[in-house]
Order: sequence, then C-alpha cells, then structure tokens
Amino acid sequence: MDDVEAALAHIAAAEAKAREVEGIGPEVSTRPVARVGVVGAGTMGGGIAMTFLNVGIPVTIVERDAAALERGVRVMRGNYERSAARGKLTGQEVEARMGLLTPALDLAALADCDLVIEAVFENMDLKKQVFGELDRVAKPGAILATNTSYLDVNAIAAATGRPEDVLGMHYFSPANVMKLLEIVRGARTAPDVLKTAIEVGVQTGKVPVVAGVCHGFIGNRMLSRRQQAAQQLLMEGAMPWDVDRVLTDFGFPMGPFQMSDLAGLDIGWSRETSRGETIRDRLCEMDRRGQKTGAGFYDYDAERRRTPSPVVEQLIRDYVREKGGTVREHTADEMLDRLLMPMVEEGKAILAEGIAQRPGDIDVVWVNGYGWPRATGGIMWWAGIGRDRL
Repeated sequence: MDDVEAALAHIAAAEAKAREVEGIGPEVSTRPVARVGVVGAGTMGGGIAMTFLNVGIPVTIVERDAAALERGVRVMRGNYERSAARGKLTGQEVEARMGLLTPALDLAALADCDLVIEAVFENMDLKKQVFGELDRVAKPGAILATNTSYLDVNAIAAATGRPEDVLGMHYFSPANVMKLLEIVRGARTAPDVLKTAIEVGVQTGKVPVVAGVCHGFIGNRMLSRRQQAAQQLLMEGAMPWDVDRVLTDFGFPMGPFQMSDLAGLDIGWSRETSRGETIRDRLCEMDRRGQKTGAGFYDYDAERRRTPSPVVEQLIRDYVREKGGTVREHTADEMLDRLLMPMVEEGKAILAEGIAQRPGDIDVVWVNGYGWPRATGGIMWWAGIGRDRL
C-alpha cells in the first residue's frame, strides 16, 4: 500500500470511528427528532434549516425581524431554485422542501420541536438570552443546541434549568454543503442527547466529530494558531499571496487571506471603535472588506477573480516599518513549516486535554471542515502522530 492509499484508508476509517464515543454504547437510546427548530434566518441559520429540509424533516425557523425572516426564506428558495436550474432538483422537489418550512417571528413557535438549534450572532450575552427564553418555551426533553464556533457551551447551558439537554452543534458554512459537524459535549450533556446529535448528523449527511469544551473546540482552536503564524509572516515582509500560495500548493483549496476575504474582513469589526491597530483594521477603514466590496487583501474583478494588490503591498510595507518588523526572505518550505507545525502542537495539546478523543478525530475535522488535503490523511496522520491508533 503506497502512502496516498494508506492515508486515504486512514481517513475513511477515522470518519467511521469518529461517531463512536467511549462509554456510549448500544444500550444508550436516542431521542426522537421529528421536527427541528432553528433560531436565526441568516446565512448559517438558513443553511442549517436546508440540511434538515433536504432529508424530509420539518423545520420551524424563527427571526425577530420580519424583513430578515423574509430575506432568509427568499435566499433558501433561491438556493433550491438554482439547484433545480442545474437539474439537481425538480420543481416539485423544490416545493416539497419549502413546504416543510414554517417561518415564525416568535420563539413560542418552537414549542413542538424536538431539537432546537440556535444560530444567532457570536455574542455570549445574546446566546444566553436566547437559551433563557428557549428554556421557557421548549417542551420537556427537547434538545437545545448552540451553533457557536468558539464560545463556552457550559456557560450557555447554565442559562437554562436543563443543562443536560444542551450541547454544541457547530456547522460549517455553507451549512447545507459542508460535511463537518463538530458536536460539543458540555460538562452536563446527557449521553442520550449526545448520541442523538451524532445520529442526526449522520442522518443529514454530515460527518460528526465529538469535541470537548474549550475556546474554538478542535478546528478553530487549531486554526487560530495558523492565523497567528500567517500574520507574523506578514510582519517579516511576506505578502498575503505568498502565504496563500504555499498552502494551496500543499493542497488546500485556499489560504488564510483568501479565506478572510471570502468571509468578510469586517466580521466583528466596527468603524466607531477601529483605531487602525491591525492590518485588517486599516483595510476595513479603506472599505476593503473582502470579496463583497471588490477589494480586501486582494483586488477582485466583477467575476470575483482575485489579483495581488499593489495598494495592499504598500500598506503592509508601511505597517511593518511603523511597527518595527524585521523584513527577510522566506523559502516556501520554511513558510509551510511555520504555518502548519504550530497547528500540530495545538493538536497534541487538544489530545492531552481530552478535547478530542483520538488523533483521527482531528484529521476528520481538518479534512471535512477546513480543506486539509484528503490524500495526506489529515493533519495528525501527516505529522506522524497516532498512526498506531485512529
């Protein structure tokens, strides 16, 4: 068996193994999930709702604002109609899926849901408020899940009187397309709640991986180390397109700065409080906020094709000079090592802390959620860690 064949066999086995949780065997039953509620009709909430509609599970989706609700439903229908135009769905299938959707403007509409997934802004106070209200309106035994990508699931669960019914279900955007479902087990999450979430993930075509509670869980905790390394490379004179190219040459679909442009540089940024302290701040202050504005770290044409930006190159050179950075040359191999090895070290810490059950689970997260090249087997397999166990 050659290296690629062995790597592919490993990741396939790891994906199957990831749904197994120590101590939760066949004797643990699951809870029925006949109707799902989604709180928030934005990009993430709409994508999560479509995930369930796609397999015939009715969804009640709630927004506080009528215009936002209407916009969210319109986007969902538009997604389905584009699929129909490409021949992937019939018009009848589009109507059948949309017919399973119940839009609402009051959380009380979720009273008959078996599983409610919150997908509001990434703000702890807001999430606690939502879960406090869900605690009052959700029926006994309903599973309450948060789609948070970083925040403390235990703190969110504590906003309810039923923390055993609470866990994280972290979908990746676009939620109706991306395969990974990071399921976050809280300190008091009941075994049948965890097992139900795993089975729901499988039923809806996702690849579930169980994580413990920490900032960023498995994937985003490791991603933050790569982002720090990428920013440090800029402070040493590397350009965003140099850094991105190293990772795309390795096999990623995009690098960190392409990813930032795609997501939008202004996520979490405010013009009122910005002081130009970071490169991102200065780009946003110039209204270079990513693909949506036609400019971010890169320049974009009308088809969103990117080209390196001389404006950004000068901005970075000025910033590095101002902050006292040390400019030097980097080889591609050095940059790759600088970007990936901190992630490997973080993966080791995640295993040592019990946040991930096994090295293969970390591989599954990175292959299915972040575009790590599948032919390498995943980040831990690539680094030679845990090859004697999944």
